[in-house]
Amino acid sequence: MKPFIITISRQFASMGRSVAQQLAGRLGVEFYDRDIVEETAKRMGLPVSSVSDAEETAHNRYFGRAYPLGMGLKSMQDEIFMIQKNIICDLAARESCILVGRCADAILADHTNLLAVYIYAPWEARLKNCVEKLEMDEKTAKKMMAAVDHSRDSYHRAYGNAEDDFTHRHLMLDSSRFGVEGTAALLEAVARQQFGE
Repeated sequence: MKPFIITISRQFASMGRSVAQQLAGRLGVEFYDRDIVEETAKRMGLPVSSVSDAEETAHNRYFGRAYPLGMGLKSMQDEIFMIQKNIICDLAARESCILVGRCADAILADHTNLLAVYIYAPWEARLKNCVEKLEMDEKTAKKMMAAVDHSRDSYHRAYGNAEDDFTHRHLMLDSSRFGVEGTAALLEAVARQQFGE
């Protein structure tokens, strides 16, 4: 196969990360998700939890204490995004890989060999995943689904330059229809057809 990048954006509890992990195994490439946060924290000299909290939310007390002289959370989020953008571009230039989240689909929109995927599932299916696979109680799961979906949508609007839900996305799949393995298998077939054996 020629060098390629697959980006996977996803709804919370749609099992998009699990799909990315299986797809990476099927295609024999690395997938990057939390690794990007860890590298960002390393470059910024901050705890991973602080970067993770700040990248998709506007409610992080750490930055208010760490930067009391007027450097607001928005500028910190901008800095995090720019560092993550550099990391994503470096990875895309270095190797074929799968990148999960962090507006990679928008960042790499002009990449020659890109497949930008969005994984979603109906609310009921995601709630079931939260309870059965992520071992959450139902009340917590409902709150998490609403909060994380809102955070991801806001982050993508702020940094993805998306006009709508379809901008920068080539393929959207309902993972509840095919399961994690079936979704990964479909994406493998598309990738092999798109990028050659």
